Amino acid sequence: MSLIEAKSISRNVATTAGELQILSTLSVAIEAGEAVAIVGASGSGKSTLLSLLAGLDLPSSGEILIDNVKLNDLDEEQRAILRGEKIGFIFQSFLLIQSLTALENVMLPAELAGAKKPEEQARELLAKVGLGERLTHYPNQLSGGEQQRVAIARAFIGQPQILFADEPTGNLDRKTGALIEDLLFELNREFGTTLIMVTHDERLAQKCDRILRIEDGQILEHADVA
Repeated sequence: MSLIEAKSISRNVATTAGELQILSTLSVAIEAGEAVAIVGASGSGKSTLLSLLAGLDLPSSGEILIDNVKLNDLDEEQRAILRGEKIGFIFQSFLLIQSLTALENVMLPAELAGAKKPEEQARELLAKVGLGERLTHYPNQLSGGEQQRVAIARAFIGQPQILFADEPTGNLDRKTGALIEDLLFELNREFGTTLIMVTHDERLAQKCDRILRIEDGQILEHADVA
């Protein structure tokens, strides 16, 4: 049984010019432990698909299942609980809380989930990402690469089954981006997480197990990476 399954999903949005279809009867299954890249041109529907698979939004038609739970049957609060239990996120813009230190940013999801020893977990993860000496620094005192490492540590603190990453290296220079890529895949293997990543970087996509290429709201190609 697939960990994530989308069955004939479509996503339409209302515009001043009428209804716009972003995704059209798209189906995909993702297995536990897979690393999957979603690629395509701007406006092809990549980020919309990521949002739907993560339960941040619901499809206009069709259904999505995570670990055999139908997201369509859950209300917004129930979907938020499921995300808190099973899902981690890494965003291109980091989305760190500026008034919290690196340590506090990483601790926050664990504290909200009522985890035991959140500070100990956060310190261990920040050490893993090479920021053991930057615990008390605020985001504006960190470089872009360091902020993304804090975001990665935060994403892994709940040991999520699934990690969604939206252009995780998009705001970084090539050298820093390569370091972040290595770190992301290293932690992904260590924790056995399923990774689903939107990227415009073909080189990064090739590091995944499979590439889903989207064009005009439909999956054009399922390509296993050799």
